[in-house]
Amino acid sequence: MSPAHSSTAPDDDVYGAPVLVEPEIRRLDGVVREASMAPFAKPVRHGSLADLPFDNANTAPDAVVLGRKTADGGWRDVTAKGFAAEVMAVAKGLIAEGLVPGDRLAVMARTVYEWTVLDFAAWAAGLVTVPVYPTSSVFQTRWILHDSGAVALITETAGQAAALGPELPHLPDLRRVWTMEKGHVDALAEAGTHLPDAEVEVRRGMLVPDTLATLVYTSGTTGRPKGCALTHGNFFAEVDNAIELLYPVFRARTGEEPSVLLFLPMSHVFGRMVAVACVRARVRLGHAPSLAPQDLLPDLASFRPTCLLTIPYMLEKVFNSARARAESGGRAATFDRAASVARRYGEAVEERQTGSGPGPSRSLKAARALYDPLVYRRIRNAMGGRVRYAICGGSPLGRRLGAFYAGAGIEVFEGYGLTETTGASTVTPPLKPRLGTVGWPLPGTRVRIAADGEILLGGEHVLRGYWDPQAGGVTPAATDGWLPTGDIGELDDEGYLTITGRKKELIITAGGKSIAPAPLENWLRSHPLISQVMVLGDNRPYVSALVTLDPDGIAHWRRMNGRHPVPPELVADDEELLAIVQRAVDEANKMLSRPESIRRFTVLPVDFTEEAGHLTPSMKLRREAILRDFAQEVEGLYG
Repeated sequence: MSPAHSSTAPDDDVYGAPVLVEPEIRRLDGVVREASMAPFAKPVRHGSLADLPFDNANTAPDAVVLGRKTADGGWRDVTAKGFAAEVMAVAKGLIAEGLVPGDRLAVMARTVYEWTVLDFAAWAAGLVTVPVYPTSSVFQTRWILHDSGAVALITETAGQAAALGPELPHLPDLRRVWTMEKGHVDALAEAGTHLPDAEVEVRRGMLVPDTLATLVYTSGTTGRPKGCALTHGNFFAEVDNAIELLYPVFRARTGEEPSVLLFLPMSHVFGRMVAVACVRARVRLGHAPSLAPQDLLPDLASFRPTCLLTIPYMLEKVFNSARARAESGGRAATFDRAASVARRYGEAVEERQTGSGPGPSRSLKAARALYDPLVYRRIRNAMGGRVRYAICGGSPLGRRLGAFYAGAGIEVFEGYGLTETTGASTVTPPLKPRLGTVGWPLPGTRVRIAADGEILLGGEHVLRGYWDPQAGGVTPAATDGWLPTGDIGELDDEGYLTITGRKKELIITAGGKSIAPAPLENWLRSHPLISQVMVLGDNRPYVSALVTLDPDGIAHWRRMNGRHPVPPELVADDEELLAIVQRAVDEANKMLSRPESIRRFTVLPVDFTEEAGHLTPSMKLRREAILRDFAQEVEGLYG
């Protein structure tokens, strides 16, 4: 369950006891068809996101709101007063360069400090930000810049700017290209020094919650990406209710101040939403630009966050890597016993919170205490040592992994949402989690299950429409107040949502059996030797799968079994490896009926990657591209 807004808060000693609020449930023919939660936060009727840095500076000028990475790998604290000054300076620079209210400013960069400065500076200057993934192809970038009508672009690297050089004649609206690594953000701040602060204050005063804040282009598993037109009010409805619901993340419960290290892409609405929430709640925010372990692990160790923003793939990698290290040290049996204890402990805590059990027994508590320094603390230390919470989205985490992390001392708040909903629409309620689900409706959200199983969403955080320059602005996205998501799912009797698949990805075999591939794919992907899985079978006589192997997992397996390294293209021919994958498939098939089971699979010699066009930046499968590029292998499964 969740705390009510304003008069209640999470910690008895600081805020008073939380009040528990259940979602409102509506049934049709005895089946739950709708769940809704009233807002916890009062709606914002005046102002915009551009006000946040300045409000913070006025309210708590010396509060540390961000950490900025230094050249030596350390972190420099940035106060509310200092951040507002940076935002003001860059905003004046953008005005000095001739950008006018409503102009679109595109930003193409990894997760770096400058991203958040530019976001708030652009808003303070009355602009609309347009994020571009730094991994986007030249064609994708050109499309977003052209469709959005961006008049200026800020890239992180000179190489990104140079790659766009040949496209500039085809982008008549684009008048400025700046580059972070060339010091252009500092140059912008210098360019506006002659302007009075009042220039920015006037532009800020023109903004209202209904003003367009950003155009976020969907990464798109099929077709061209669409620009989701999100307003300042959309963000307020999202972040204010998320802050109230997820009070353990955004409010200090002990003397340890909350902090978040952001390493997911700022080009994705998930990362942007959390960044805005941290500024709104004055939670210390850091930016980590690289997901490579050799870069991310030192950042985690030096920043020491209390919360991480992540996706299931990352949590799977952490678990599998920890298990591999234990096996290399001859402690595999200990790790496996510890994992079992953590899962049982997490499940017992869930039972106590939901009123279905007494909680962990004395012996289970003792076992957890025994394994904490041996296993769990090492996992927490790999994340910086202070992590207590993780906000996880993108795809379902799964009950087994969620229970493990809960038992290991890291509470995972799972969420579900879309770019169109400014981030999360459902979230795990802190006081009443249900493992294996994506939680309850975020306060202020309505969730409905249509007759065909599609999830429909409503609320103030839902976009007004898609950007359509031909139509002169924005075209509506929702019908009768409900946004169709394209996902299919179920609501249980208490309003918890479970995602079962994508409507367009439903497989209907030649025998007429309907199958959602996502649960099978997610289950198999958790195996330490498997990287990605794509389940097939639409209009086919049976279900099959394309499987890719995890390079780190394979390298570890070969070391542990005294095998010499082999070229990647030969790994898929290893009979022993194929037997291991077959056993994993057999285990997955035990959960299914015969028509739903994977009858055949093939292991591909290469992994699916974003660079090859097989994954979106948020690690979702681009199914059409995979089917096209591996058509021969697919036909071989049915030959």
